Order: sequence, then C-alpha cells, then structure tokens
Amino acid sequence: MNTPLAEVLDGQHAAELRKAARALLKEPLLLASGPRSDDFRLVRRHVSELRAWFDRNTGWSLHVDAEAARLCKIPGFLSDPTHPAREASRAGVPFTRRRYVLLCLALGALERGEAQVALGRLADQVVLDAADPHLTAAGIHFTLDRRDERLDLAAVVRLLLSLGVLRRVAGDEEAYVSGAGDVLYDVERRVLAGLLTTRRGPSTVRADTFDGRLTELIAETALESDDLRFRAMRRSLTRRLLDDPVLYYEELTDAELAYLTRQRGFLTARITELTGLVAEVRAEGIAMVDPDDDLTDVRMPEQGTHGHVTLLLTEHLAAADGLVAIDDLRRKVRELAIEYGGFWAKSAKEPGTEGELVEQALAKLTALGLVARHGDEVAPRPALARYAVGEAVVLEPRIPGMPQQRKASQQ
Repeated sequence: MNTPLAEVLDGQHAAELRKAARALLKEPLLLASGPRSDDFRLVRRHVSELRAWFDRNTGWSLHVDAEAARLCKIPGFLSDPTHPAREASRAGVPFTRRRYVLLCLALGALERGEAQVALGRLADQVVLDAADPHLTAAGIHFTLDRRDERLDLAAVVRLLLSLGVLRRVAGDEEAYVSGAGDVLYDVERRVLAGLLTTRRGPSTVRADTFDGRLTELIAETALESDDLRFRAMRRSLTRRLLDDPVLYYEELTDAELAYLTRQRGFLTARITELTGLVAEVRAEGIAMVDPDDDLTDVRMPEQGTHGHVTLLLTEHLAAADGLVAIDDLRRKVRELAIEYGGFWAKSAKEPGTEGELVEQALAKLTALGLVARHGDEVAPRPALARYAVGEAVVLEPRIPGMPQQRKASQQ
C-alpha cells in the first residue's frame, strides 16, 4: 500500500527540522556563505518553529537575517573551564588568559571601527585600549612589540576569520608576526554584533566581582510566581541536558531534582523529538547520547596515540576504588608504554612525556564529566562506569540437541 502523501511530507518536514536544530547546536553561528551555507538555508526555512522551541524550552534566542543565523546559547555552568576557545588550527590549542583578553579588546576595537581594518591598525588600537587604568590595575599590559604577543593577536584574528567576523582581503598573518607586512580585512558587522549572548547590556551591570558580573549578564526577570519558577527550571534543565555531557542529580537543588523527577519523561522526549538525542538514564543522572556521534566537541574514544592512552587510563580509573593520585597515573602510563608502545607515536614513548599524556587525558575526561580533579588526585565519576571492562563471556560452539555452554574469563 502506498504511503499517503501527507505522511511523506510530514516525515520530510520533521527530518529537515531535526537537521536544522542539530546544525545550530553544533555551530550556534551559521553564515549564509561558506562551507555550512546549506545548513543556514535550512535553519532559515524553519526559523519560526526553531525559534519557538528554543525560546520555550531553553530560553535561548534565535536571530536570523540574510547573512547569519545566531543561536544565543547560555551555558548551564558559567564557570565551566573545560570547553575553551581554541586556535583555528588542526592542533586546536586552548586559548590562554592573554588571548582571551586580546580577543575582548579586538572585538571592542572592531565594534567602534570602520568596515575595513588592517591588522597593524587593529594592533595599535588594542595597545591604546589596554592602557585603560582599570586594565593596567588588573595587570594587563600589551605593547605587541614582542613576537609572542603578535602570535597571540594573530591567533585571535584567525578565530575571528573562522567565525566569519573578518574576511581577509589581502596579506597574511605570518607576515605581520614576522614584521614583514600587514593584512587587510573586511569587517562583517552583523556577524560581529551577534557574537555577544547576554540578556542585558554590559553597561548596566553593577556587580564588582567577575562571577557576579557574569550572573547579572544572564539573569532572568524576577521569578515572582510558581509558573515562572517552573519555567526557569524547565529551561535550565533542558539547557544542561543539551549542553552538558552528563546531568548529575547531585548537582541539582532540591527543587530542581523534584521537578526533574516529575518531568523527566516529558523533558527528554521533547529533546529526542527535535534532535534525535537519546536519554541514557542511570541512578546518578542522565546523559543525552547522540547515536550519530556528531554533536560533541570532545570525542571519546578517539584514534591516535592520545586517544589510545586516554582509553587505557579510562579503563584503569573505572576499576579504581576512590581517589587516584595523578603520580600513580603517570606511573601507569610508563607501564602501558612497555606493553602498547609499539602502537604509539615515537615521541609518546620518550621519558618524561607521561606527564603531558596524563594531562591531556584528564582534560578530556573532565570535559566529558567522567572524572573530577581535586588537587593532585582524580575522582572517578559515576558515568565512567560505562567504560569499565568486566568479565568476558565466551560461548562454545552449539551442538544440536545439547544445551548452550558458557565460559567466563577475565578480559
């Protein structure tokens, strides 16, 4: 029997909506031109439904115009350090504090500047802005005369190029770093204006501390009724289910836990319907798992030496009982190098590299909510149990008429 046309169209519509939502979750800033222009057109086609869903369920606003689509995401944890800005390169080195400061100063200079800017001129403006007494009192000082400072500014510019804020017209950043030339850029002002994701203007913030300012920037209106409080909890929990690798019950307030207990099925079903993420519910919390392994910035497991070391340490930590000293993990890597070094890169087997291998593994496991660091020790978290290696069950070949035999051996 032929499928009715209406069902086919409904299925096609749902598939497009899901693809558009996943594109925004993966890249909250999509440009009309460039490698993801197809995703942008899909988002623009379904903008009304997407805007309504994100506003109702997360409180995130969606702005779409002829040039860009911007999902203004607000994280569940404002102080989460595990997903930093990274270099727009294959290495993807995390930004340092100095690069973050340069990024903010560069954005401020571009906002006040013209439609085109030269990198040398941008550097001059950054140096002038850094001389503000409030910044110098905080220990911020730039001359951009040193090569390492120019390298940091070049890394900031490459990030802005990857985001579409700048478009290179002529020149090359390497020439600027070496002092042999300059670079000219077009400034995409609409994309620039869409980078800031706050609920209120920064000039209206009055808090004195950094954490207090962040809280004021994203604070919702006064929650004076039960309906508003329930809406705020629904949005907060949905944001964390979408953004965090694992939502642990122990991290919730009593009110949030009670609300999630009552509404868990509704919240996870709405997310699954829109995004295709599947809820993995355990005694300690919930993880929204992506069957397509696409909506993540940190992959586990991963190929290569670092991925193999991380997986081996994960199995070791999953079998641990309580806190594990980082020195013990370094010793474990030296032992693993003897057994598995033939599969690793040559540099990973050199003496002294175990510290870097452990740090990279722990950074990934912390970002995924699998471990927590406490000084010089590591605490395995409940979700790490999914990587534990248990007993393997070996099934003997079946003989007709005989019962199936099972043998267990430690893997």
